[in-house]
Amino acid sequence: MINKIDINKGKWHNRILIATPATGLVRMEWVHARYSQIIPTNWSQVELTQWINSYVPMQYLLPDAENLIAKVAIEGDFEWVLSIEQDNVLPKNAFFKINEYMKEKKVPIVSGLYFTKSNPPEPILYRGRGNGAFEDWKLDDKVWVDGIPFGFTLMHTSILKALWDESPEYEINGQITRRVFDLPDKNWGSPEEGYGAIRGTTDLAWCTRIMENNIFEKAGWKEYKNKKYPFLVDTTINIGHIDNNGRVFPLGGIPNKYLKK
Repeated sequence: MINKIDINKGKWHNRILIATPATGLVRMEWVHARYSQIIPTNWSQVELTQWINSYVPMQYLLPDAENLIAKVAIEGDFEWVLSIEQDNVLPKNAFFKINEYMKEKKVPIVSGLYFTKSNPPEPILYRGRGNGAFEDWKLDDKVWVDGIPFGFTLMHTSILKALWDESPEYEINGQITRRVFDLPDKNWGSPEEGYGAIRGTTDLAWCTRIMENNIFEKAGWKEYKNKKYPFLVDTTINIGHIDNNGRVFPLGGIPNKYLKK
């Protein structure tokens, strides 16, 4: 009998890409939470780093990093993308929770719950624009909204692909990608008529574009086409929001008004 290594030369099942745009500085609490996850059984693993295929664009502007992530997800034919930002501390069962959504394949975009780094804190989930946070929910609810953050968000790659197909190309650091994500940053006006400006975040702009450009239907999720609030926030996935001093928000835990009696 000859001992040898039997290498599978077939195509890997690229089930999920875990992506973290980062400045290069993370807290130990983040590292411990990220790499201490409970891993579901029969979880598709590509061991480029620890456990699963991870992509970490570092020292890019945020929309450029996110567009490079989109490029990797599409060219690698990944089924799902999970965005984990560098200041979001995960509960140990976070991967276990999102695995259920990946198995069911009923919801294309799911976010965990986290709060602003402020005191008092505000939940980062929205219904409408310019009207503040949506607060009519209780912990452990599954909340439908029209605006979510990217701190811990699972998205089906078909959504990114539909956006990619109608996004313009551009070059960043010698790499050609497309503007799937963009940062609202516009100025206009004149001395005669006055001046104006629009500032925003890539996540809310992305959510708005999906709804306005009929991306759900183009991506094959027709049942979400006419939903007023098509994005799901699963508040059972309770994410900490950590600053560089090690303070995890919301300070003192979830505010009482969001707790069930």
